[in-house]
This record gives sequence, structure tokens and C-alpha cells, in this order.
Amino acid sequence: MSVTALPDSRAALPLVAPHVHRTPLLTSRILSEETGFDVRLKAELFQRTGSYKIRGPLVKLSRLSQEERDRGVVCSSAGNHAQGVALAAAMLGVRAVVCMAENATPAKIAATREYGAEVVLHGSIWDEADEKARELGVSEGLTYVHPFDDLDLISGQGTVGLEIQEDWPEAEWVVVPIGGGGLISGISTALKQARPEIRIVGVESSDGPAMKRSVEAGELVTLDRCDTIIDGLRVRRVGGHTFELVSRFVDEVVAVPDETIFESVLWTMERCKLVVEGAAAAPVAALRSGLVQAPPGTKVVCVLSGGNLDVSQLRGLRWN
Repeated sequence: MSVTALPDSRAALPLVAPHVHRTPLLTSRILSEETGFDVRLKAELFQRTGSYKIRGPLVKLSRLSQEERDRGVVCSSAGNHAQGVALAAAMLGVRAVVCMAENATPAKIAATREYGAEVVLHGSIWDEADEKARELGVSEGLTYVHPFDDLDLISGQGTVGLEIQEDWPEAEWVVVPIGGGGLISGISTALKQARPEIRIVGVESSDGPAMKRSVEAGELVTLDRCDTIIDGLRVRRVGGHTFELVSRFVDEVVAVPDETIFESVLWTMERCKLVVEGAAAAPVAALRSGLVQAPPGTKVVCVLSGGNLDVSQLRGLRWN
């Protein structure tokens, strides 16, 4: 697959900005002192739906034809994409069907329904839920909205990067979590086109590093197994578009074990007073593990992608 046109977050911004929160860049004295960098946290946990995932669907659904809007959309998701599509569809008056694995986080299933989507539970992993979504797309004439490998969607996610650039133009490094790669593809494309010298680092779980393996191999790699239990990072194969964009615009992909990411969930709660889900804590874990090899004093942004941590799992000492 070849990206013939780059995602354009500038063109997407008018479709996104009126409907989303302008999330803050928070300073973190304790993280800055611990790492030796000047760190700020892009707090997408304060976004509508609790994550950045509302941005892309607003662009995708806004650009559908009237006929496509009338028929409706379908997607598959571990949770955050589901909520983003559901809310965007509700805002734009579009029917939304969301396929989720039967073992998806109950709080995310409930939230998706509350936003007005029809939820179909199918299979035990995202891949199986995705097959069902594609089947429904064909049988019911619904437009399929991919969770990460769609250029309109990537353009919307990239508006996070535009906000970082506008709010802190001095930023030198940006650290972003990677699941399927939609967020980092959008952010890196938007920032690198404006400032080629800025460095972008992606963070995956070492228990399922599909993007890192693909970049190292120079081609898309499907993992035989993906052992991470962090739902926002759990992907066996990244997208064709996202792989190409990451290969072109991302300077480095690092991987951190689930255990280290979980510890940074708690650390961020305790020391920064921010409730982050596992994927969102991955950039903090990478900084605290010494995997971001920047000079002392470097101005670093960690993208905290979401805060949809399931409290029932937390009570039971289990994690999303």
C-alpha cells in the first residue's frame, strides 16, 4: 500500500475544533526533575469521550456523502474508537453500529451505548470483532470506519499535533503511544511538515510491538501473538498507511513492558494527579525508563492519549 496523498490536519482542523476540547499542555515538575528534560503533558484524557479518538471520526463522517450518512456507519473497537465514532455520529445525525469483542471493558461498552451507538459483541479479540464489522458493512450497506488506517481519520488525529505546535512552538521532542498507529501518524505528519527538525518517538508495549517489528523489517509484519493486555496497544498488525507514515516521519519506536507501563499508570496518578489508561502512560514509562535519549534540558511533550481506565479492574488489581 502506498500513501499517494499525505493526511492534511490543517484542512481537518475546521471540522474538529468546533466540537472538541482544546486540551491543555500541563507542566510536570516531578517528571522533569526525574528525567532531566523540560516535560509537558498533552492531556487528551480531558477530551470528550475521555480520549483523542473523537477527532478522527469527526473528519471521516463529515466527509461522507449524504447517501452514505443516510445509510450509517460501522466500526470495530476495543473501546475508545467506539466512543469516538458513537459521539461523532450522534453530533452529525448518523446511525452508528459498533462491533466490540465480548471481553471488552464493560465501562467502555456502556459508554458507547450511552453515546447512542448500537453495540454488537462478537469474538474475543479485536480482529474477530473487526471481521463482524466488515460483514455488517456489506450486508447492511454501512460505511466502514477503520480504527486507525484511514487518511481522513489520521488527519483528524493529527490535530493533536497542531495544538502542540501552537501552544508550545519550542517543543523539541514529542513522545506518542502506538496501537495501530493512527495517532502518531497524524501527529508526526502534521509536525514534521511544519518543523522537520522536531523529533517524534513512538512507544509500544514490548509484549506486542507490531509497529517496531515492522519498521525494523522494512515491511508490514503480523505478530504471531500479541500478549499485551493493554487494550489501546493490543494490535497484531498495524495499518498499511500508518506503517508508511511512521517509517517516513517517526524518528524512533521504542518498546516498554506492560509491567513498567502499569507502574507508570500508578505513578502518574500519584505524582501528577492525572488518571490515565495504560496506553496513555506508555510515553511516561518510556521517559522514566531512559528510553528517550534526548540531551538534558530538552523540551519534551508526552501525549497522554486517554483516561478511560476501568475502575472495576482497578479495584480488583487488574488492568485494562
